[in-house]
Amino acid sequence: MSYKRIMLKLSGEALSKEGEQGIDHESVMDLAKEIQSVAKKGIQIVIVVGGGNIWRWRDTTESGIERTASDAIGMLATIMNSVALQSALEFLSLDTRVCSAINVPQLAEPFIRRRALRHLEKGRIVICAGGTGNPYFTTDSAAALRASELQCDILLKATNVEGVYDKDPDEHKDAKLYSSLKYSEAISQNLRIMDQAAFSLCMEQKLPIRVFNSGSKGNLLSAAQGKNIGTLVSS
Repeated sequence: MSYKRIMLKLSGEALSKEGEQGIDHESVMDLAKEIQSVAKKGIQIVIVVGGGNIWRWRDTTESGIERTASDAIGMLATIMNSVALQSALEFLSLDTRVCSAINVPQLAEPFIRRRALRHLEKGRIVICAGGTGNPYFTTDSAAALRASELQCDILLKATNVEGVYDKDPDEHKDAKLYSSLKYSEAISQNLRIMDQAAFSLCMEQKLPIRVFNSGSKGNLLSAAQGKNIGTLVSS
């Protein structure tokens, strides 16, 4: 059975060509079409997009830019990505709102929980931009936070691999793919599904996480419908 409301966590790289930076129109449109297939099923959608295709602190540590300033640049990058995705979704006639943790009234409305919930109830897609609005927190943390605030049934983490493995599948051909995991198992095996703050919040709120490959057509819809793809992390 389909979930009623999902949180979709996208990496910034999902909006760019493989191995490149910036925003690629074709990649954004392909992503928008996958989201459209979910929206057509009547599933309410909340989205958090990363900013790594434009700026990420850990990739720029030698730039000389202080951490809080670097994180602020990253949060602005998520707003750029969110507006680009909104434009693609609206091109497909999907009513979409960008709700930002950073005040940019010319581009997005401020994130107000009750207003965002109302948008969802009206069938609008809500893109939560600007991270948490604070430095030192990743967009994984923003996704976990907004999913909890907006009472999402599941957090769908889109990646470029099939799910969660016992070791890096790019380096080890014998890496084992898990179909399901408990939070405690993920912690004991040091499986880095999300950063610790995000994962702890999901565990505390008993918010299930499904990690899946967003590069395969139809995978997002399958994940949103509760089908057994990728890896499900739950209690």
